[in-house]
Amino acid sequence: MATNQEKIDLLRQKLEKIELGGGQKRIDQQHRKGKYTARERLNKLFDEGSFSEIGQFIHHRCTNFGMEKKEIPGDGVVIGYGTVNGRLVFAYAEDFTVEGGSLGEMHAHKICQVQEMALKMGAPIIGINDSGGARIQEGIDALSGFGSIFMNNTKASGVIPQISVIMGPCAGGAVYSPALTDFIFMVKNTSNMFITGPAVIKSVTAEEVTAEELGGAVTHSTVSGVTHFACENEDDCIAKIKALLDFLPSNNMEEAPIVDGSDDPDREDDSLNTIVPDNSNKPYDMLDIIRSCVDDGKVFQVLENYALNAITCFARMDGQTVGIIANQPKFLAGCLDINASDKMARFIRFCDAFNIPLVTLVDVPGFLPGTTQEFGGIIRHGAKMLYAYCEATVPKVTVVIRKAYGGAYIAMCCRQLGADAVFAWPTAEIAVMGADGAANIIFKHDEDKEEKKQEYIKEFQTPYKAAEHGYVDCVIEPKETRPRIINALAMLYSKREERPSKKHGNMPL
Repeated sequence: MATNQEKIDLLRQKLEKIELGGGQKRIDQQHRKGKYTARERLNKLFDEGSFSEIGQFIHHRCTNFGMEKKEIPGDGVVIGYGTVNGRLVFAYAEDFTVEGGSLGEMHAHKICQVQEMALKMGAPIIGINDSGGARIQEGIDALSGFGSIFMNNTKASGVIPQISVIMGPCAGGAVYSPALTDFIFMVKNTSNMFITGPAVIKSVTAEEVTAEELGGAVTHSTVSGVTHFACENEDDCIAKIKALLDFLPSNNMEEAPIVDGSDDPDREDDSLNTIVPDNSNKPYDMLDIIRSCVDDGKVFQVLENYALNAITCFARMDGQTVGIIANQPKFLAGCLDINASDKMARFIRFCDAFNIPLVTLVDVPGFLPGTTQEFGGIIRHGAKMLYAYCEATVPKVTVVIRKAYGGAYIAMCCRQLGADAVFAWPTAEIAVMGADGAANIIFKHDEDKEEKKQEYIKEFQTPYKAAEHGYVDCVIEPKETRPRIINALAMLYSKREERPSKKHGNMPL
């Protein structure tokens, strides 16, 4: 009969074998690709010594194709919990060194287990994907595993932050779990996502494309908009995940952490009084205005390289996390188009779900015209923004910087879409359309057309008509934008707003 010490030694041997994953040879292969192993990633993500692994001894139950003879340590995925910057977080990481990180029945069971724990505890969950896909030998059991994961993703949506990290291949059905989560991180040159790979595409459509061109981090962060963050390497990726978590609450019943800082909430910036060009058709960088207004000039952009005519970012104002949505006059004159509408609408809904106030900075000449936009459904996509703003019950502060024309003015959180406080700079132009174009229509047949046109521009190319009608609360000096927004957010801290009881609305997806 074995002694207690022999039993302890046996436990240690088993754990050592499991922690070695697919063995040193495969670990070395992973490192040569510029990739860490699953446990190395988790140890870098979590505070030192805080990660507790669970489910190490779970073993697959497949007996097809000789699988009963195969040992798959941990069934190819590591799950557990710990703290990130002192706050509870749950995570799973697929282990590519073990059977290519392929997903089988028990692999999926482990992922579902940690998802359900995160939901019960009200803590964020991070999924690190590095897998060859479904384990073919397990057939329908592997596929059903994906379905269970997707169901948990959907249950957790809007309840706890869900972050997906692509650190290797992610193909076929596996891509839909990340797509259901709130944010996706990818690593340049070592990760890719696609429904069908280059070989299948070539056989079906004769198109030739590399895996990186088809589904790499650059493609998905600039062209498709699937991924929110494209990172230089895995260390950069982990640092960005930690930075994002710092802005977020742990769940939908909490507020984001308040961070004490040294930036004076009453600080004014005289440079803002001259930042907008006298010629209203000249561009400027909206990020300069944003950085001037937020604490220490620090912003954390989401989808930074996609739909460049729109800016979505997290920042802090007097220590409080805010979500900022803005037009970017440097690109497409800040017009709203299909991609910008999708980008903004999703960001608005995330912030609303997690009690993050919305600050909207407006300089928009309209929706982008053209057959490409109309045929692509700009009406439907633009309606997503309207829906998202109307649905949001968090504090909403809007500042009209310059142009605010027509339907695009409405879409950028005007008073009727529920803005709680609306400010305008003296440079604001709030109207159905540009005053010059409007005057050309109104006075088309008048002999003194030019004179009337100038009078019209002088009267209507301003924020004062909107202020007279109560659509703007205050016309403010640009330099006082930061203290005005902070003051409004403080006033709105206790805001409570209810919507009619319903199962859910029918968003124009």
